[in-house]
Amino acid sequence: MAQMKLEIGGRTFLVTCQDGEESHLTKLAAMVDQKARESGDPAGLTESRMLLFTSLLLADDLHSAQTASPKEASPPAPPQTNPANDQIVAALEKLADRAEQLANSLE
Repeated sequence: MAQMKLEIGGRTFLVTCQDGEESHLTKLAAMVDQKARESGDPAGLTESRMLLFTSLLLADDLHSAQTASPKEASPPAPPQTNPANDQIVAALEKLADRAEQLANSLE
């Protein structure tokens, strides 16, 4: 297992990943970081709120991509499972749950 430091929204996170997945995780972290910066001033948000808004923005992008109407009237392709995508979705769900728990505890 490899350990990596990822910077998201001006904050540093230490994460582990499978050996050889470092490059992929770096690309994903860059996407999350971009969304974190879109969610507002990182200094003005608590970590939990930043992660919550970031998760919502990513979920919105995913939802838009899944519901985009095809240009041709072709039958929908069967869903393809990709273990990396499944891991991303699971991680985002855990992140959203944790952000919600932290936000609730702050209220």
